[in-house]
Amino acid sequence: MTDYAKLPLWIEDELVRVVVETPRGARVKLAYDRKLACFRMARALPLGIAYPFDWGFLPSTLGEDGDPLDAMVIHDAPTSPGLVIPSRIVGALKVKQTAEGKSERNDRFIAVPVNDSHATLRDVNDLSKDAKWQMEKFFEASVITENKQLSFLGWAGPAEALKLIKAGEKS
Repeated sequence: MTDYAKLPLWIEDELVRVVVETPRGARVKLAYDRKLACFRMARALPLGIAYPFDWGFLPSTLGEDGDPLDAMVIHDAPTSPGLVIPSRIVGALKVKQTAEGKSERNDRFIAVPVNDSHATLRDVNDLSKDAKWQMEKFFEASVITENKQLSFLGWAGPAEALKLIKAGEKS
């Protein structure tokens, strides 16, 4: 089976691959398990919470938390775990995550598929203030049972997000 975490990140210029772990609408968080080469259930979300968009990771990257960099893909189509979506990075929500007294950056990169009706979105800052607030509330709610606290450090546009991704690339 393919090691999704080792797929090439870049397609061209600003286009990347995003591997879907958890499809939109899911009430459980799925995670790619490299040792088992499969997707497994990581945890159930709190009652009433579901993923608003596809959740996954940027292959060939590594964040401070020891996992590939996280990505949310804004689109409406149903997908499944393991789908690779060619996407454009439109920004990031910069996040400091604290658990068990240890703080680390765990940014959430925001992407749109290149061949989708949402592909016209070029900058996360073009989203409404309410849409960004709702995403922040989703991220807070999704970790409430994990004894993690999130601090939001602001929204980054595409240029800053791409710099953060390049800093997280595995060599």
